[in-house]
Amino acid sequence: MKISTDTSSSERIHRKNRSRYKPKSFLALILLGFSIVGLPLISALIYSAIRIDQLSEQSRYNVYQATQITNGTGVIIGEIMAMERSVQHALVLDDATLLEGYFIAHTKFENITNHLSIISIYPEQQLPLEKLRLLETGIFREILDLKEHPQNLQYLLERFAALLDLAQEFSINSFRMIGQSVGNVSEIATQTRSLVEWELLILVPLVIFLALVFSVFIARPVRQIDEAIAQMGRGNLSRPIHVNGPQNLTYIGERLDWLRQRLLKLENQKIQFFRHISHELKTPLTAIREGADLLAEGVTGNLNRKQQLIAGILHTSSIQLQKRIEDLLNFSALQAEIITLAKQNVNLEKMINSVIQAQNLSILSKNLTINLNCPALFLECDKQKLDIMLDNLLSNAVKFSSAYGHIEITALCHENKVQIDIMDSGPGVDNADGDRIFEPFYQGRNTPENHAKGTGLGLAIAKEYAVAHGGNIELVRDTGKCGAHFRLTMPTNSSESTS
Repeated sequence: MKISTDTSSSERIHRKNRSRYKPKSFLALILLGFSIVGLPLISALIYSAIRIDQLSEQSRYNVYQATQITNGTGVIIGEIMAMERSVQHALVLDDATLLEGYFIAHTKFENITNHLSIISIYPEQQLPLEKLRLLETGIFREILDLKEHPQNLQYLLERFAALLDLAQEFSINSFRMIGQSVGNVSEIATQTRSLVEWELLILVPLVIFLALVFSVFIARPVRQIDEAIAQMGRGNLSRPIHVNGPQNLTYIGERLDWLRQRLLKLENQKIQFFRHISHELKTPLTAIREGADLLAEGVTGNLNRKQQLIAGILHTSSIQLQKRIEDLLNFSALQAEIITLAKQNVNLEKMINSVIQAQNLSILSKNLTINLNCPALFLECDKQKLDIMLDNLLSNAVKFSSAYGHIEITALCHENKVQIDIMDSGPGVDNADGDRIFEPFYQGRNTPENHAKGTGLGLAIAKEYAVAHGGNIELVRDTGKCGAHFRLTMPTNSSESTS
């Protein structure tokens, strides 16, 4: 006993530990599913946005750099030419005051070269720009030294041509670098587009797969609850109910399992009550039948006509009561799944005639005509249970047939199965009753008013006995004839058995 307690306690601890990792609510499970499904798409969108922003920034900088270098190169060339003109004027006129224009152009030249050195990031740009600045600085220092003697500036004019060449070299190198940068940006854009396409090709199936997986996870507890409710509705109370999912749905599953156990306990109590009350009724019923038989036989003295009529009513009522009690006993045995088959070879035609003979009084009282068409067929079955099946089907046909009506009974063998059709001339089965006609205790809508209601167990018991033999009983619809049409199918050599 101690081992069992330890095992159950360990299972409870295991379930408790598992519940820690489960979402606490169905809403939390849905939000978790949407988060995991949307995470790859959100990540791809963020990455694409970052890459596009980088490309946009690089393109904007390239445009800015190209504009500044274009303008700066033009300014440099213009200032070099301005400085050269000032030196030429001072040299020709031998006037040092004309070098003032040179100094103004030199200041502008320094400002623009300093600005271009800041925005130039490639060595191919910085090297000619630095040479240009050094050469111009050397010219500037020599002019400062010789500004009082302008006639000595002749040899400096050739250096301005070198300045122009260096300015052109800087411009060419700069535009080549910008072109390469633009090409790199275009290549990166192409790579980014290709990467985004691959992301879509990978992420779309992945997202669909994750959505399907989480749809299953989300729908599974709901489906389990629905199956549990349907299972209890069908009366199948033996299988435990387990719901896997969020904690609130798991709790609902536990309450449903508690309800199942409660219903199972009540069902067992009901079956036990049926069994006990049926056995308790059989003893006084036997005394009533024997007393009625003794009165009818005149053992206690001769009876007048009215007394014989009363004795006959007592005898008939006791037989009907005995049949109701037997139905309850059979039903309680079915509920307990205690069906044993004592099989033997049975002549079907003799069995049907025997059942018709047992119903003879009811048939005669309604002036019914029985049309029997049954070839010589033999079945290996439980004779007593086949008798109950045929008796319940025939009594049902007699009960619902109108006076002076007819009942057709046909039997044939088809594909190793015997098919027995019983058709009456009554009002038939209501469409609303078709799906419930074989339920225990169910009474149809077209029950005759002058006929005593039964227990509603006859068809249910007959169907269970037929299934136990490997056959079935079904309601045949749309036959084009009035009345109810029931069909009993039985294997000719059944090897099925239920215990």
